[in-house]
Amino acid sequence: MNRHSTLSVLACAAWLATGCGGGNPFDDGMEAAQGREVVIASHGPNVISVWGEIAFKTAGNAAGHDLVTTHLAMYDAVMAVAGTHKPYAITPATSGAGLGTVGMTAAAVEAAYRVLKGLFPAGGANYEAQYAADIAALPAGDAKTRGLAIGAEVAAGLLALRANDGRATVLAPYVAGNLPGQFRGTNPVNRIAPYVMPFATLSHSQFRAPGPPALTSDTYAADLNEVKAIASATSTTRTPAQTELARFETENPNVYWDRNLRQFATASGDLAENARLAAMLWTSFQDAVSACFESKYHYNFWRPFSAIQLADTDGNAATEADPAWAPHVPTPNHPEYPAAHGCGTGALMETVRGFYGTKKVSFTFSSSVSGTSPRSYERTDDKIKEVTDARVWGGMHFRTSAEHGAELGKNVAKWIARHHFQPVE
Repeated sequence: MNRHSTLSVLACAAWLATGCGGGNPFDDGMEAAQGREVVIASHGPNVISVWGEIAFKTAGNAAGHDLVTTHLAMYDAVMAVAGTHKPYAITPATSGAGLGTVGMTAAAVEAAYRVLKGLFPAGGANYEAQYAADIAALPAGDAKTRGLAIGAEVAAGLLALRANDGRATVLAPYVAGNLPGQFRGTNPVNRIAPYVMPFATLSHSQFRAPGPPALTSDTYAADLNEVKAIASATSTTRTPAQTELARFETENPNVYWDRNLRQFATASGDLAENARLAAMLWTSFQDAVSACFESKYHYNFWRPFSAIQLADTDGNAATEADPAWAPHVPTPNHPEYPAAHGCGTGALMETVRGFYGTKKVSFTFSSSVSGTSPRSYERTDDKIKEVTDARVWGGMHFRTSAEHGAELGKNVAKWIARHHFQPVE
């Protein structure tokens, strides 16, 4: 990669007024005019990355909403001291003026600790030792004292805000469809997502996907025939590279994203910037995925394996049934449209693009499933395209579904960035 025009993440502060971390981060004209590159390089662990990891370990593989709450608490606590950007929700009564790095660190640690203690009082083995070490490492004085007070106030406010978030909603039993185009699953997963209160969007239906192509359309036939040919368990057209990529994206999404997104929480030497980017990423991701499942259960569209096995019922002369067809990768048990990986990836990559004011962001992701080397990307669009291809080549999704999912995610991210996490005027 040509590095002569590379803008390091540390130097990004020079662009605050026009893109990176400020201004209108989603102005495509601004991006084209600047034409710069950003290389994500870690500055080492900090309280945002460390406590994000602790939050994930404490909450477990279904950490989504609790991880967002933790990062938002750290963001509001840090901004109460830094004062560069508007709070997400909580402005503490304790003043953070002049507290510096010690105050920011104390506030972030206290906020994360108290959120996790409030959500998981029995999980102390995950967070008590780190909390004691972090607090002991801070020099005594006003900055530490007020920072801790700020963190405690923010945590209490966030916990109260999310106390009745809808996760306890009791749902009626799921009734699967049996008509062409209808999802055939039994007891599908994550039905609760549309009922959980959004973090930043107005509702999960705000950016509902436009809907899958009609079964009789040329687009649907093209989608089905692509998956049928390349993604079967016995396909002779799928290349080894395509097989590897399909498997790369099959790691448990919560584990995969938690590990790979942590690099963005260490991408700056500025703690406030790390707190802001991490909060934006996780908030956009969670709201996009929840919106995705709202669309999924609104349309209840069938998976490729059902569509291909039952193609003689779809009314499309360009499709042909194969009752024995099976996908290369096992299919998740929830409706097909839109693709959740597309929704989440679209939101994350659009957040990164907007934050830095350019699509030319270089970063690396790893997977524990494929057994292959980490994959590197030079543009945010590269990651979106790769995820789209992977979900098609694995046989879990149609191409239109992955593309519509990515657009849904981008729309969520753009809206959140324009209404939250903005610079102080």
